[in-house]
Amino acid sequence: MRTAAAVIVAGLTLTTVAVRADVRSDQKTRVEFGGMLGRMVNIFGGKGAREGTTSTVAVKGDRKATLNDSTGQIVDLGEEKVYDLDLKKKTVRVTTFAELRRRMEEQEKKAEEEAKKEQPQAEQKPQQPTDEKQMEFDVDVKNTGQKKTINGFDTHEVVATITVREKGRTLEQGGGLVLIADEWLAPKIPAMKEVADFDRRYYEKLYGPMIAGASAEQMASAMALYPMLKPAIGRMNAQDARMDGTPISTTVTVDAVKSEQQMAEEAKQKSDDDKKSAEGGVGGLAGRLARRMAEKKMSGGNDAKARATVMTMTDEVLKVTTDVSAADVAVPAGFKEVK
Repeated sequence: MRTAAAVIVAGLTLTTVAVRADVRSDQKTRVEFGGMLGRMVNIFGGKGAREGTTSTVAVKGDRKATLNDSTGQIVDLGEEKVYDLDLKKKTVRVTTFAELRRRMEEQEKKAEEEAKKEQPQAEQKPQQPTDEKQMEFDVDVKNTGQKKTINGFDTHEVVATITVREKGRTLEQGGGLVLIADEWLAPKIPAMKEVADFDRRYYEKLYGPMIAGASAEQMASAMALYPMLKPAIGRMNAQDARMDGTPISTTVTVDAVKSEQQMAEEAKQKSDDDKKSAEGGVGGLAGRLARRMAEKKMSGGNDAKARATVMTMTDEVLKVTTDVSAADVAVPAGFKEVK
């Protein structure tokens, strides 16, 4: 299993412009995780994790600021530091890129250990560790012909489906991941390329978070459970770089597909559990029924478990401007640093 700190943008071919422009945009983002990780995020992640957040993103030179109503973050590529702001308490916490990398590695190990404890034996390995050389990618991009106006932008719909599977085997045979990106594209907005270019440079320096709106800890946990997630998002980013337009509204859905072997192991485990419950008499039967009801509730009432949603991300651009000052990407005056 690869470390979650490995960079996901290998092969990404965005071109860095010689003279950088400034850009500021208002965006609404929500990342929803499925399964055990999703339940933990919903409990501890607060309102923003459940409903999404609306933020102002500003890029100027080597700095990018992301601010919402109560919190903010400033990334400085030159200093290799991240400034996390508490706008209500007027405090700032400074973290180096090196410290972020260390945290991600620790979080990945912790997520692996928790997954082994929480999941039944048949589900402890949702995906087998696989080198990228042993993977095959199926990429299908369709222009649906649908058009609509979003936040004042004239857009058309493009749906990209990226399948990651074991080399030489079908998705159903060997399992894998299916990533579907439903994007509504406006004609290219040159200034918005600066945001994508900044993120690329950040990833190259940090080997950091893979998806906007998700924390490094959340992504480390997700990739500990689903190692194929990293190359899948990498292909999505590379595909986005070739898109003829600027995404205004994007919905990304990632589904994990279990292999035939994993499904057979689960069936055997369930059969063994049923036998044990039956041997336990009425109490065992009641326990079995209660367990099945809980499983149905968690799976939405669908008994077929070969495919499950890992995460869903929605992102929407509300407004774009090129009027950016140095103050827009600086720590506000009067903020006190906390350790």
